[in-house]
Amino acid sequence: MRIGELAERAGTTTRTLRYYESRGLLTARRTERGHRTYDEADLRLLRQIRTLRDFGFELEETRPFVECLRAGHPAGDSCPASIEVYRRKLDELDGLIEQLGTVRAQVGAQLLRAEAELPHGPEPRCALGAHPGGADETDETHETHETGVTA
Repeated sequence: MRIGELAERAGTTTRTLRYYESRGLLTARRTERGHRTYDEADLRLLRQIRTLRDFGFELEETRPFVECLRAGHPAGDSCPASIEVYRRKLDELDGLIEQLGTVRAQVGAQLLRAEAELPHGPEPRCALGAHPGGADETDETHETHETGVTA
């Protein structure tokens, strides 16, 4: 297949395919007239790259998966180098989750402080989604949301 068809089937652009080729992730064969041609194996490589990129992998992190597929493995992640990339990515994600937890706790603390400084205290919130002071909010619900304790 030609580059335009491959780009369409892979859900990408010809420019991206040329870039991948320049990075050594995709190898084009050439016709007698110099046109790039590709096959189903190239489409599999692109789908592997796209999936990994959708998961947040950097382009260079996809290389071991591409090389694994090129080596004839049925899946790009069935090689030791690919598994190692997965491990590094999981470590990175765990670190980000920990950072987000810390930031969330800090933002929550700032919110509590800011609400406590409001002239009339924080606005009550109903667990059922009613507006504060609405007709379907009971005194017990109101008290629970303000104090966190049910009377």
